[in-house]
Amino acid sequence: MQGVASVTRAPFPPAHALTASFRLPCSRRRCSPQTLRFPPLEGYLDEQFHQLEELQDDVSPNFVEEVVTLFFRDSSRLIGTIEQAFKISLCRQKHPQDFHRLRTHVERLKGSSCSIGALKVKSECTLLGEYCDEGNMDRCLRSFQKVKREHAILRQKLEAYFQLLRQVGPTEKASGSGN
Repeated sequence: MQGVASVTRAPFPPAHALTASFRLPCSRRRCSPQTLRFPPLEGYLDEQFHQLEELQDDVSPNFVEEVVTLFFRDSSRLIGTIEQAFKISLCRQKHPQDFHRLRTHVERLKGSSCSIGALKVKSECTLLGEYCDEGNMDRCLRSFQKVKREHAILRQKLEAYFQLLRQVGPTEKASGSGN
């Protein structure tokens, strides 16, 4: 019936329900990448994160948060593995084979970062991989510290983002029937 409205639960409140500095999409499944207006995340995430948001719906209202939680669990484990590889390389006085193993772990972390759109982590992993290819342990170690720092910053920013989403909670939303 045309003109009949039904009430459904939207996963997010309307943007005007939030403070002016934090605008969030009204519905994750209908939002375009440009609707994300959470300033602390700008420059840290790319289009892939927005595509994940578009996959979220009423059936899986926490889809993005669950994917991000899995990312941080896996990436933290990979960072620990990379740290161990560095220790082994330093003990063996920078044996080239260790750089190859290190590069493999860095590529896994980079791929994992790409899967959620972790732009800065991915960029730092790219540099770290290049330094592994060069066999430059000093640059590798400095770059790895940047990877860890960007990873930690992203975790804090996404935790704040999801906390804000939980605080505002779902709201009632009227939608018109198309029949």
